[in-house]
Amino acid sequence: MTDEYQTVTPSHNGTSTSAGSFEGTSTSAGRFGAYEDSAEAEDQPADYEPNLVSLGFLTAALRRGRRLWCAAAVAGLLIGSIGYVATRDPYQASTTLLLTLDPSDNVTAQASNDEYQADNQAMAQSRTVAGLAVRKLGLRQSISSFLSSYSATSVSDRVLVITDSASSSEQALLRANAIATAYLQFRAAELLEEQKLTLSSLEAQIGQAKQDISSLSQQINRLPANPASATQQSQLSSLQAERSQANSTLTGLKQAVVSYQTNTQPATAAEAKGSVVLNSAVPLPYSPLKQLLLYALIGGFIGLVLALAVVVIRALVSDRLRQRADIAQALGAPVKLSVGRVRLSRRRRGGDGLAAARDPDVRRITAYLDRAVPRNPRRPATLAVVPVDDPRTAALSLVSLALSRARQGEQVVLADLVGGAPAARLLGIAEPGVSIVNGHNNRLIIAVPDGDDVLPPGGPIGRAPTQGSPFTETVASACGRANLLLTLTTLDASVGGDHLATWATDAVAILTAGRSSWTTISAVGEMVRMSGTRLESAVLIGTDEDDQSIGVTYPTDDHDIGVPGQARHVDPGPGRPRDYDREHEPKNG
Repeated sequence: MTDEYQTVTPSHNGTSTSAGSFEGTSTSAGRFGAYEDSAEAEDQPADYEPNLVSLGFLTAALRRGRRLWCAAAVAGLLIGSIGYVATRDPYQASTTLLLTLDPSDNVTAQASNDEYQADNQAMAQSRTVAGLAVRKLGLRQSISSFLSSYSATSVSDRVLVITDSASSSEQALLRANAIATAYLQFRAAELLEEQKLTLSSLEAQIGQAKQDISSLSQQINRLPANPASATQQSQLSSLQAERSQANSTLTGLKQAVVSYQTNTQPATAAEAKGSVVLNSAVPLPYSPLKQLLLYALIGGFIGLVLALAVVVIRALVSDRLRQRADIAQALGAPVKLSVGRVRLSRRRRGGDGLAAARDPDVRRITAYLDRAVPRNPRRPATLAVVPVDDPRTAALSLVSLALSRARQGEQVVLADLVGGAPAARLLGIAEPGVSIVNGHNNRLIIAVPDGDDVLPPGGPIGRAPTQGSPFTETVASACGRANLLLTLTTLDASVGGDHLATWATDAVAILTAGRSSWTTISAVGEMVRMSGTRLESAVLIGTDEDDQSIGVTYPTDDHDIGVPGQARHVDPGPGRPRDYDREHEPKNG
């Protein structure tokens, strides 16, 4: 397509362009009509509410985010696999210990039994036991790292299983046996230390009791044997009673020491010496593929869940509109065409980008814009395309329409008022000014304003604020014998859209589902209506497959009569043609 159209040296702003440069055209801005369209802006219905969250809404959000959660699942698989290879010692060995219990301990109750097992596990996984094993093995590994390589599990109150991981089966066996030996050694030392502490405590209590008896005896001896007063008699009786109680306590403590040495001490020694390794360390079955698959699946599952949560939360908190009904109400104009996602190659610049015009959805948009061009035999047709978010698809569709009309023998002027001139660049024009695109008797003219302009330039129709500027005069001269004026422009709330009425009588908005908020879409619709240009309809790109809503607008009062979803017509007002409404009825092709 691009080989057929070659650009010539553009005529920049400020240069005069003779009528001969445009096949004998003459300046006749009046041919496009000098009337103004000041249609009233539609108010949004007060009782309108956007679509509520439903299962279909969430399903559509998940379908749109399938790339994200699929990528997250794959990333989780990879991270899990890498984590297993990098941090996990593949070989394991297990040893079983049989622990002898003190007959005096009450571990029959479930609570006591659980506490006893927890104590055994905590003791086996203590830094002291790990340090003993490290010194026994002669390792240079830190105690914290060594602790993380093994685990202890109490199967019952008498059976403790220790499992160790290492880089080889032999290392795992040595380490497991060393941990078991260190644990038994530490447990025996703790039991013997506990025994010594108990005996020391009893002996300390006996010494204290003897001191108490001696002190009481001295106090009794200082009193007379036959007290003369009742007070002395009462004091003597009290001291004698306390000494008798102290003697009983001393006798009980001595009996406790004898009993502990006779019964408990041998049992404790038997508990310390009787705890042995029941089964020496043996290697556990190892399947590298199974372990790798397990870690990968866990990582993939975690990544998938996190991504799904992100997609759902993002959909719930987003203020971007996707449904045709919501967009129509925000814009104040019906959505008469919705297509799927249009994929444009960012690598293709200039004329190569026109290859995307063969996309079926782009062709549908082009055909719809062709039908949207006003048919009026009394004056040349004008149409403005207003991209709300991404101007690339709008530029491609408008260029495709311009080329099609030029091949049909019409004189077409295409004004690209968007920053960066995406439409002009598709035709190989990178400089501002008015240029002719060669092909089909030079029937396609491109107008690009200077990018340094502070405000959007005025057009060749109506009474433009910038009427008489060099660019406007050049465009008006080029439009002298044109049949069609197509305009690509974006609207900025900071500068308004008053210039739009000087370029087109009708406009079509093009927007992408999920890209713009209600405020943005509504602002574009209001700026188009306030400019006096008729907002004919909207084209929605990237619509959801399950969107069953109809992109229509609703009348604001009971007196509105017309096709549902169509903005109501208002009185043309003075100075406006009586057949204004009839001329601006929506086209059905």
